Amino acid sequence: MKQKPAERTAALKQFAVNEWFLAVSIGTGVLFALFGARLFHGLDEPFWLAGIFIFLFAVIMGSVLCAVRHADGLAEQLGEPYGTLVLTISITSIEVMSIATIMLEGANNPTLVRDTLFAVVMIILGGMVGLSLLLGALRHNEQSHNLQGANAYLGVIVPLAVLSLVMPNYTVTTPGPLLSDLQEIGLAVLSIGLYGVFLALQTGRHRGYFTLGEEKEPKHPHSSEAKTSVLQSALLLIAYLISIVFLVHELAVPINYTIETLAAPVALGGLILAVLVATPEAIGAIKAALENRLQRSVNIFLGSVLSTIGLTVPTMLAISWLTGHPIILGVENTDLVLLLLTLAVSVITFSSGRTNLLQGAVHVVLFLAFLLLIVQD
Repeated sequence: MKQKPAERTAALKQFAVNEWFLAVSIGTGVLFALFGARLFHGLDEPFWLAGIFIFLFAVIMGSVLCAVRHADGLAEQLGEPYGTLVLTISITSIEVMSIATIMLEGANNPTLVRDTLFAVVMIILGGMVGLSLLLGALRHNEQSHNLQGANAYLGVIVPLAVLSLVMPNYTVTTPGPLLSDLQEIGLAVLSIGLYGVFLALQTGRHRGYFTLGEEKEPKHPHSSEAKTSVLQSALLLIAYLISIVFLVHELAVPINYTIETLAAPVALGGLILAVLVATPEAIGAIKAALENRLQRSVNIFLGSVLSTIGLTVPTMLAISWLTGHPIILGVENTDLVLLLLTLAVSVITFSSGRTNLLQGAVHVVLFLAFLLLIVQD
């Protein structure tokens, strides 16, 4: 049926209202493409450096939120567990592209992948899980989730995290927290293979593990996302992702300048990327917990950690081989202790199928310890 002119005009106006930030994102990219050299010329001035960084970070964060909004729109239309899968893969794509962009800019930073992965794990399993459980418990006292689904997630997260971020410290083929070429290939194959088996379970014979019968998804029949087709959501998602890649390329300049010239902690780059990646999912997980949809929260934060380790590690190893940029994966010293402690506490937290206020508080404490150690180091 042919659309009437009035309906077409209304649709365009609605599109402009919903997607105005895409113009901001593209416009910022054009601005830095044309005048980037001039804008970055004054980075030796602290206020200018801070202003450029805050502006780019804000535009990228807004673009990431819009991208996640469209990924979430696709998720609602596709249903569980495919919806959460689309969401987590979209976030992982943003993470991989952001890490690769900054890693290939400026001086070689072999610990960027490790720092980002560790920061993502701590932000999600510490801060995101803690706030979700804490705020959910304050509103609903106790909340339930599917124990089998949580066990499936953690049963893959724990071995992949140890193989990727702990084992490199103890291999003897190469000195330090490094893996040999053969070991890196083996790790990449094992990660992809195990993640593939998990996906087969999640989308196939055991998809019921990742739903909870009594949870009711809220309906939004009059929302703008409900009127957006799958194709339109997918195209807008791709448009935002392309914009994000270019803007992160520009953000790499002030980040590398701060690390290389001002001697800021090397882990700063990984922390910034982790915040960009984790914030949108944190918003979604906390919102779901407040709506008493803890299963949705569990799917978001455990699925995010799993995709980060299971997909980001082999992808970054492949980029390392292709570009000749070596990467260090093994976390060391206090980070190693905090990682293992967080994994152990997460297994305990999701071992009963019910959560309460105390568990949320414990995860928040772990996240605060992570922030304290960054400041002290």
